[in-house]
Amino acid sequence: MAFESHAKIERNVTILAVLTLVVVMIGGLVQLVPLFFLENTIEKVEGVRPYTPLELAGRNIYIREGCYTCHSQMIRPFRDEAERFGHYSLAAESMYDHPFQWGSKRTGPDLARVGNRYSDEWHAQHLVNPRDVVPESIMPAYPFLKERLLDTTDIAGHLKANRTVGVPYSDEQVKNALADMQAQAVSDGDPTDLQRRYPKAQVRDFDGDPTRLTEMDALIAYLQMLGTLVDLDAYVPEQNRR
Repeated sequence: MAFESHAKIERNVTILAVLTLVVVMIGGLVQLVPLFFLENTIEKVEGVRPYTPLELAGRNIYIREGCYTCHSQMIRPFRDEAERFGHYSLAAESMYDHPFQWGSKRTGPDLARVGNRYSDEWHAQHLVNPRDVVPESIMPAYPFLKERLLDTTDIAGHLKANRTVGVPYSDEQVKNALADMQAQAVSDGDPTDLQRRYPKAQVRDFDGDPTRLTEMDALIAYLQMLGTLVDLDAYVPEQNRR
């Protein structure tokens, strides 16, 4: 009897389509309905904060120059990836990224944990001429970044734009965006307020020229921050805390 019923379903396209639709709808409801009762689907992780104005400007340059087409920023939870790149990526580390930079292709290495792995001088030379530090590199050179002054005219507007999509920039952070940007990379700036507003902000000249604020300063500041905000040695997944 069961065989006959099954055979009838297989031979009738209409019945098969209707039953398939019902099964898919039930499966979809099982997955989607619980999400409506969760305030946030991303586990909160201590240390994650919005980008500093300088880091945000560097990220904008990273996207503008198409760096994401060759470098991903997501380490999957596989042994070979963790051994090469470091601890697997946490969703919370990308919660303020619009758009995120996970990527789907790696021509170059993953950059999720590149922060503080190399010196500022290494990054600067790598951007000026990648073959000087990685002879087999096929990455294009970006020497103009060291010569081009960073556009600071509307950095507060960039923070406001991110705030509209959920990044929790405060009014104080927006108001002091330009001052914070200059304090992070210019040698005679006072970083006290900057580091209060943005814990773990790295303060120094990044491109080797403390007298000017360049696009290379911003890009290196962004790269040196990646993967440094969360203390992964002390991180315990939420499901393991119960």
